[in-house]
Formats: sequence, C-alpha cells, structure tokens
Amino acid sequence: MNRRRIRSFVLRQGRTTPSQLRALEELFPRYGIAYGAARLDPRAVFGRTAPLVLEIGSGMGETTAAIAQANPGTDYVAIEVHGPGVGSLLKKIDELGLNNLRVIRHDAVEVLENMARDGSLAGIHLFFPDPWPKKRHHKRRLVRPDLAALLARKLIPGGILHAATDWVDYAEHMQSVLGAEPLFERLPAGAPRPMTKFERRGLKLGHEVRELYYRRR
Repeated sequence: MNRRRIRSFVLRQGRTTPSQLRALEELFPRYGIAYGAARLDPRAVFGRTAPLVLEIGSGMGETTAAIAQANPGTDYVAIEVHGPGVGSLLKKIDELGLNNLRVIRHDAVEVLENMARDGSLAGIHLFFPDPWPKKRHHKRRLVRPDLAALLARKLIPGGILHAATDWVDYAEHMQSVLGAEPLFERLPAGAPRPMTKFERRGLKLGHEVRELYYRRR
C-alpha cells in the first residue's frame, strides 16, 4: 500500500481519564505490544501456539475483552489508535486476568503490512469502522480493494473475516469490495459476538446492523 494513503481515522482529542492514563503508563508495558518493523511472534508474546485473531479498531475494548474471556483457547491482538480506548482495554485485561489478549496502539494497516505474517491469522474482526457517511469522505473509508487483498493475504486458508456496520450503504460497499476479492468466499452466517458501544448507539438511532462473514479460500 502507498505510504501516502489517506488514513481512515482522525485522532480526536477525547478526554483521557486519570485511570486510563495510569493504565497506559503502568499496564501497557505488561499487556501492550510496541509497534515495530519486526514480524510478530505470537509464541513469544503469549507463550504458546494457538489460533490468532486480530481486531481492527477495538474502541473502548469491552467487546474485545468479552470475546477473549469467552475463548481462552484463542489468542487475540487488538489494534487501536485512541488513547482512552487503549487505556480502557488495558484496565479490562488486568481486571479480568486475560492472558490471551494484547494491544497494539498504532495504525492497523501499518501493523498488518509490517508486523503480521502472511497466512498467520485464524480470524480478523472489523466491528463498526468509521462509516464516513458523507459522500465527499467516502475515500477515507477503511474497506477498499487494497485492504481486502491485504486482509486475505494475512489470513490462513479457512480463516474468517467478520465485519459489522450499522450503516446500510457502508455494508453494501463492503459487500462489493470484499466480494470482488478472489480469495474471499462469503458465508451466510458465523459466530455471534457481544454488542459494542457503537452498536447500541446505532440501534437507538434506528440503524440496522449488518454482519458480514468471509472465509479465506
């Protein structure tokens, strides 16, 4: 991917609470993974060999932590750029004693390009990415043909991409883009997941949630 690509996120100046700041300072060294050019070694991170799932944009982390807690036999790496969300998730990891969940605070596309090995991921979660609803902002949407190819390359054969959005036109856009990727096969259904904060907000506004499941051929 072009290093000068348009980013799909904006670093908003949200308030970071004292407890989140403390978590960033004290818990990231324990539960965080520093971004770097070296390929990720899951065995070195988790101390075992297990299926590895990567989440793009974990938000405040409540759903991420719940999924990891419910699936102790799977290892998870959450990617998030916003400090309050990272701090919140670090607190949850510590409170729940989760040994199978770690966090990277960096741009997800760069993590995929530079840290994730090809054919290494059993799953990828992409829940409620920024829909950029205004037409002039559609170019900022994360799901584009180059990302679809990148995601497919990082999944193992049979690996699952699970995406969700509450914007109908973005769901249709995702279906078009992901359906055009020759390495993806669409599935009618997949594993359920806990509800996210953004999902609850969307439902209150009357939005319809669309779940998308694709399997790597």
